[in-house]
Amino acid sequence: MKVAVIFGGMSTEHDVSIVSGISIIKNLNQNKYEIYPIYIDENGDWYKFTKKIEEIETVEVGDKLKEIEEIENPMNYLKQMDCIFPVLHGLYGEDGTVQGLFELLKIPYVGCKVLASSICMDKVYAKIIFEKAGLNQAKYVYIRKDKEKYRYIANNFEETICTLEEVEKEVEEKLEYPMFVKPSNSGSSVGIRKVKNKKELEEAIKYAGKYDNKILVEQGIIGREIECAVLGNEEVLASCVGEVLSAEEFYSFDSKYKNSQSRTVIPANIEENISEEIRKQAIKAYKAAGGAGLSRVDFFVENGTNKIIINEINTMPGFTAISMYPKLFEAVGIKYTELLDKIIELSQK
Repeated sequence: MKVAVIFGGMSTEHDVSIVSGISIIKNLNQNKYEIYPIYIDENGDWYKFTKKIEEIETVEVGDKLKEIEEIENPMNYLKQMDCIFPVLHGLYGEDGTVQGLFELLKIPYVGCKVLASSICMDKVYAKIIFEKAGLNQAKYVYIRKDKEKYRYIANNFEETICTLEEVEKEVEEKLEYPMFVKPSNSGSSVGIRKVKNKKELEEAIKYAGKYDNKILVEQGIIGREIECAVLGNEEVLASCVGEVLSAEEFYSFDSKYKNSQSRTVIPANIEENISEEIRKQAIKAYKAAGGAGLSRVDFFVENGTNKIIINEINTMPGFTAISMYPKLFEAVGIKYTELLDKIIELSQK
């Protein structure tokens, strides 16, 4: 079977995607697959490697790739593949864009389809699905940035054109500090800030607006960050749950990939009934969004109440050496290479 592993891409998560992609390439069974690494640079140009698979070296976030050459006709190159493994994080890779391309080319591919990918990438629309599924989530305010103006979007989607100061007033009436301000379409915590006062709120809204014109302001949850990996199409398997222990105030991009003090605990040290309920809710959220193949579902467990609160679904979670997804399944007896086999097998169904 010819398997193309695509990584890089034009999103802010480009460097993380490279690390995930190389990690997958090095862990795929070379006796079972013909592996074709495909790198997409930040301008959207496609490249292949000029060296053998076994000669490809492990990389870290920020490393530049060497010994690559541009693919003259990427679409023709893809058409020879039996399966595509798009290890693309963020915009243009995890949002349904590239999935639509594979659908048009009629090539089986790993992961969620177009609709589920786009829903889960957009935090606002994911929240609507979670609400319909009856899942607990943080209270939030939805804002749209329109050039120099802002639009406050009510729960019924009625829009009110506002100044930034008026938006801040709406937010403060509905939520309490601390809050989290997020671009609606972003991953790896890029563009997210935790705010504790009005000045920080103003700066964070402006900052999030650099990454997306849709901005989400969420009530901060004081609790533990718990993650669960899911695998499957109609029949879905949930891993054990793991806990993220961030070295910083929250699990930011730098905390994930640059601060060695951040760590994960697998399995999480929580009560069995809470762990089991998180696993059930992970599957419920995944099915509600129309998930396929794989995803990682992130939750909070609120201090004091043990209330389970869903945060988000990552349809193409990281596969780096420190990534939670493969580690969670390894903890229940599914090794990395076997896990990749199962993921590819699901793409053929």
